[in-house]
Amino acid sequence: MNQNSVSGVSAAETAPPGTKPSAVYGGVKRALDLVFAVLALIAAGIPMLIIALIIRLDTRGSAIFTQTRIGRNGKAFACYKFRTMRADAPPSMAKKELENADAFITRTGRTLRNTSLDELPQLFNIIRGDMSFIGPRPLIPEEKKVHKLRDKYGVYQLRPGISGYAQVHGRDLITDEEKAELDRYYLEHFSLKTDVKILFGTVLKVIKEEDIHQGAVETESTGEKK
Repeated sequence: MNQNSVSGVSAAETAPPGTKPSAVYGGVKRALDLVFAVLALIAAGIPMLIIALIIRLDTRGSAIFTQTRIGRNGKAFACYKFRTMRADAPPSMAKKELENADAFITRTGRTLRNTSLDELPQLFNIIRGDMSFIGPRPLIPEEKKVHKLRDKYGVYQLRPGISGYAQVHGRDLITDEEKAELDRYYLEHFSLKTDVKILFGTVLKVIKEEDIHQGAVETESTGEKK
């Protein structure tokens, strides 16, 4: 991958192989995640209930679905999201591999995806310790190519995040190789400064609705409670 074309990072800026994330910042990051996730859940509780009601009125099926994702140290966990697709969407498939993916996205789901509100239930994942606010996005097990590259680069030393470095440098419109390289860059620059930059970059992306391709996110029916 040409990093300059995606992340603006030259090879000279990357850390040597075998990079280990700071244990000190890792502890601080976990504490901050826990505090802000609890506060966010309190603040977003009523809006989340309203969203859940709208989803149930818009389409059949549960408002929240669970799906197996791969997390820290390569361990699988149940990831929570608001359902944005019809209940009959094909299971266990990256939507970029699904023909006519847009046809499976509900009216409410399109809005939730564009605003990233479908990620709100992942506050529970943060509290449980499965995820962080910032980190590499958790993938479904079937995305073997990216898993192999992440494992090679040591990315699975980190908790996955609701948003990450790849999400502010191309999001749904970059290749698997580019995603893995951006995840690697995040590992090699693991710090509060990097997380703050990603946080503000994420807010800007959501406001501008940039780099969103509706057919680039995995389907939802695996593990869904109907």
